Amino acid sequence: MECMGITSSMQEIPESYLWSEEDRPMENTTGENSVPLIDLQEKDEAKIMRQLRSACENGFFQIVNHGVPHELLHSIENQARLLFSLPLEEKLKARRTSDGLAGYGVARIASFFSKQMWSEGFTWIGSAEEHAKKIWPHDYDHFCHVKEKYEDAIKRLALRLIGLISGSLALNKSLMEMMKGEESFGVVQMNHYPVCWQPHRTMGMAPHTDSSLLTLLYQGGVEGLQFQLHRQRHEDWIVAPALPNGLVVILGDLIQVLSNGRYKSAVHRAVPNSRRSRISLAYIWGPSLNAVIKPSPDLVDSHHPLSYKAFTWSEYLRAKAVHFNTTLQFFKQSLV
Repeated sequence: MECMGITSSMQEIPESYLWSEEDRPMENTTGENSVPLIDLQEKDEAKIMRQLRSACENGFFQIVNHGVPHELLHSIENQARLLFSLPLEEKLKARRTSDGLAGYGVARIASFFSKQMWSEGFTWIGSAEEHAKKIWPHDYDHFCHVKEKYEDAIKRLALRLIGLISGSLALNKSLMEMMKGEESFGVVQMNHYPVCWQPHRTMGMAPHTDSSLLTLLYQGGVEGLQFQLHRQRHEDWIVAPALPNGLVVILGDLIQVLSNGRYKSAVHRAVPNSRRSRISLAYIWGPSLNAVIKPSPDLVDSHHPLSYKAFTWSEYLRAKAVHFNTTLQFFKQSLV
């Protein structure tokens, strides 16, 4: 299996993939904390609200009994494995253009780092037909059908979660009502991390926050996702267990702004595995591009002054392409 110049059979890591000791993932992550787990079938709504408030302060948690059929998760994972198992020249037929968003390629955040990441990805926006036809000219229907069913189910869950998160903040208006705009915007991101014999000398996906409202991620039974527990202590990372049929919820930058800093976007990364290749499926969900993002008035008071200026999501995405992980500081409300 080959992806962007690396193969699972490589015994030595090419120089371009060797990260400095300072930036490499440590072999041991902290075991003092765990990723919160929330059962969405819990009948005690007050309990769910308490769990959400606590989890969202760090920006990440896992959910079970979420309503997305297990068979559908396994089916979309199988389709992703088939896609990434193709020869490199076949995948490159749907390569993402330099100014494009959808298609095959390395992570879009790669330009912010001097070293390459041990991964490949495929970004799907809207209908899968255009890119699927390039890869499977005569046999693309099944992939498109599975991807569409998965996206429909995962989007319904995202809408439910944003309602629950709004409830946990006790808002008069839901977060979606606050952001006047058109239809919400979702991206299906498939990532593949080949086996790496020396996983702690490279990086699968470099640390970053998501520019969205939230991300729903399925790990496919292989661990690799890690969260930064304390931003001021960059060495503290915790592993997200790969729960069977569980989904990881990652809060994005927009939630941090809308909550006036009460809830945080999560810094996360992915590390390769020395025994098994890993597939992750992320649904990255946000509002319409013209939606206005600003802190909820319900969350601004004398103890919690206004923290961020108003902006549209398209403005934020343009700024993120320049400022990367410091973009939220760029939109901080001046107290002078």
